[in-house]
Amino acid sequence: MTTKTWRLFWGSGPARIPLQNGVGRYVQQLQRITFKFCKTHGGSLGMREYIEKDLVEFARQNPGVVVYLKPRRHRSPCLKAEYLNGEDDYISTQKHTCEDIQKWVEYLRCRSGYPVEHLINYHHTDHPSIQGPWTPWLHRDHKLNVAQYPNEELSTAHKLEKTATEELMELYEKQKMLTEMEKTS
Repeated sequence: MTTKTWRLFWGSGPARIPLQNGVGRYVQQLQRITFKFCKTHGGSLGMREYIEKDLVEFARQNPGVVVYLKPRRHRSPCLKAEYLNGEDDYISTQKHTCEDIQKWVEYLRCRSGYPVEHLINYHHTDHPSIQGPWTPWLHRDHKLNVAQYPNEELSTAHKLEKTATEELMELYEKQKMLTEMEKTS
């Protein structure tokens, strides 16, 4: 799928998050998850294993999520997730293993419920750098890489030029010397 096609059908925009979620306290966006499966069909084997082994632990760790089990005869298994913002997510779990279903459940638990969108990149250049981006260590001395620390020479503060206070002190000392020389002569 090309970028143009993705933007045409799925849209693009900045990342969206639920307003103020995490400021004060975190509100889990997943409200309900429904496990739909067949009790006898072979494609639901992974779903049945997950329900037997891991579902109770998932419900214990996520008390804010309502868990429904919906057995259906001769239908393929799926997960239905309902979020706080009213969005629904369906994931077909036909012939998935227990581990795959565990990963999908974790994916649904961590989502915000907003549709997946292409994120807009506001940075663009016609001539990208082949040397890589600038870093603060780009033009540093190479002896810093092989020095043994602690190092007295490298630990001293860099003094590039006189401060305004130091210049004023020097002018005061010169003026003081001149006034003493005038007094003595």
